[in-house]
Amino acid sequence: MTERGSRRTKLPLGAAPRRSTPPLVPTLQEDEPHAAPLPLGPRAERRLETILRSLPPKELAALAERNDIVVDPKKRLDEPAQVARALVRLPEIRELDRLPPASATLLRRIAEAGGALLVGSVPAGLDALVRRGLVFARLAEDEIADEHRRQHGARAGGHVLELVLPTAFLVQLKAAEGDDPRSLRALLAEAPFETASAVATHYLGRPSTPPIALSLEPAWEVLGDAAALPLELSRISHQERRLLDQLEQVGGEVDTQELMDLEREPMRIRGAYGVTAGRRGAAFSLEKRGFLFPLHPNRYVLPTEVAALVGAERRGEREQRRERIREQVVDEDHLPRRARFSADPAPFVLGLALAIREASAAGELKPGLGTPRSLVGRLAQRFGRVPEETGLLVALSRATGLWDASASSLVARPGTLRVGELQHTLFETWRRGGAWDEARSDAELLRLAPDARDPSPVGVLREIVLEALVDLAEGQWVPFRALSDYIEADPRMGGLRRLFERWAKRVVLEPPSESWLVERILLESLPALGLVDVGGAVADRTVAVGLDGLAVRFNSRGRELVTVARHGPERETSLSAGRAAASEFGADLQLRIGSAARVAEVLDLAAFVDLVTADARLEVEISATSLGRGLSAGLDAADMRRRVEVLAALSPAAVRLFEEASVVLGRGTFTPAAGFLWVDDVELRELLRTRQGTADLFLEPSPEGGLLVAPGIEPERVARRCRALGVEVQLEEPVMRARRSTAPPPRQSDSGRRPLSWRPPALGESSSRD
Repeated sequence: MTERGSRRTKLPLGAAPRRSTPPLVPTLQEDEPHAAPLPLGPRAERRLETILRSLPPKELAALAERNDIVVDPKKRLDEPAQVARALVRLPEIRELDRLPPASATLLRRIAEAGGALLVGSVPAGLDALVRRGLVFARLAEDEIADEHRRQHGARAGGHVLELVLPTAFLVQLKAAEGDDPRSLRALLAEAPFETASAVATHYLGRPSTPPIALSLEPAWEVLGDAAALPLELSRISHQERRLLDQLEQVGGEVDTQELMDLEREPMRIRGAYGVTAGRRGAAFSLEKRGFLFPLHPNRYVLPTEVAALVGAERRGEREQRRERIREQVVDEDHLPRRARFSADPAPFVLGLALAIREASAAGELKPGLGTPRSLVGRLAQRFGRVPEETGLLVALSRATGLWDASASSLVARPGTLRVGELQHTLFETWRRGGAWDEARSDAELLRLAPDARDPSPVGVLREIVLEALVDLAEGQWVPFRALSDYIEADPRMGGLRRLFERWAKRVVLEPPSESWLVERILLESLPALGLVDVGGAVADRTVAVGLDGLAVRFNSRGRELVTVARHGPERETSLSAGRAAASEFGADLQLRIGSAARVAEVLDLAAFVDLVTADARLEVEISATSLGRGLSAGLDAADMRRRVEVLAALSPAAVRLFEEASVVLGRGTFTPAAGFLWVDDVELRELLRTRQGTADLFLEPSPEGGLLVAPGIEPERVARRCRALGVEVQLEEPVMRARRSTAPPPRQSDSGRRPLSWRPPALGESSSRD
């Protein structure tokens, strides 16, 4: 790769000369000269048409040929513009089922990273995305690469690739099961055409033209930028700001009638679904800016990012008020006499992933559907857990991909995660709210597709509970009643109550009470995730008496996870670095999995290990029986030994066991056969084996007691040929026996038809010799 105008020179990956913006290339194996610099900003350079213009003409033509794109030179649009308009219409970006599982997982990872993901090696599934023109890869700049190596502890000088998902694809990608369904990107991807067109027109400064995904790229450069979004919010009018404040106070979700009342709009247009909002006024102004989105049928919601900015001042006031309450609570000691300390859920989640890979459980799961309630009950009984806790962790495990076959890959998430990082992944998946909903106790156990579930506004309540725990229960015990009353006194609870009532009407359920939801979050979800300890009148894992004698505490793991959520992935790296523990062998060939092990390395043991425990630590056992199960699955002893040695050094007992498993006592040869004809008489067997009419029916050599029938020979054919020699074959399903016939052999007619004296053997005849 060389500078423009100089002679082309092949350099190794990562040896490109310094430039302001590295080129984006559609393949990682070819080095091509940079066609043109990209002088735009970091987000504007991710536009699809800008990326295509930066490609060399040869690579652009190859991309068009791979996707069967015909470029018409007579059109006013140049070649990059025509290719861009064809690529945004690819069905794979809207239907990820068309892509390989590893490619779909990688595409979602890039989308979660904001459209640009840094990787230290080529991940699985990248080739399919690059060939279709969905993702482009380039070498990261030196400063960014050095920061990435420092955060991930990579060696200096290694290559760091930046995987870029063009903005036109990012705004079309639907939210995954574990994503926030009220985020800006999720709402923009599901917005109706009228709303998307209005948003694109506002940020383009001119009428938008199809395809709408290309017109939405300037809008996402503002809405998806944490620095540009507050500036755009500051430009709205006083009336629009007042409407946003009122919407945020009532929970960020209203129907059209309530929106018109808040806006004080006198005009009412009634349609098939009731009142319809007009295309003018403050509500439409917020809609075209991307600050308010309509949802079917007849609802309007505030995006999560906009609601956080609008309610920032009120949150500051609440912080001051809560600080005064906190000072009153910390003055007293609420230490309980008994307590149940929560544990890291990572060992249990990995135990579930190992158990689900057994043949008996794998057949009950179907992609796109919920987990059967019967399977959750059996898993809870097997591990000694309550079904509610098991159901929560089962839903989060499936949402994070731990139950997928791709989890055994070391080049894609979640296989690349360490065991010590699983708790953070589960917490973030639960916090986003797409995989579990406390308002519906059995929604995740029903056979409903994830996109068919109507999520409740429980995500706002979760944030309120977490804020209350940080304020009052951080490192100390707090009475449950006091904490619950403090949460219910939050100013946002009034709006949440209205949101839950409307949601319950839509899904035809009884509206849940706020106290019941707070109880479920504090006493079920957060202890299962390992964030909250419960003390007081507890017996084993269930509450023995009322809630008055209970106390809760936000433990150190919970404080660290909230700190990671506030300060970003660099804080996560520093927190998890000191907790890494290596795996080791204990007594009786039991392997204890440490927090430093990779998820894929642990799941590779599923075929030849037995689960021992999955409580504080995950322990598996290797035995002769389990190794025999692995050998029957097609693994050899050397492969199984290598998988174990990746995790820990083998103990002497394990070395002996693997050596015994690798011993071969003998070898056999498999010969296919159509059946076996029992012939007790040695002379009769020799007759059938040597005569010309029947010799081609049997295999040589045949074992004693009978003859092996050659493949493809029907039993009726054997019976006819043997009868011609005077030997009668008796068919006793599924056994064939031969005996000497008392009648002379029948003479074949000239027409080849069966003679009248021939009869098929009866099933009830005796198989003894005459």
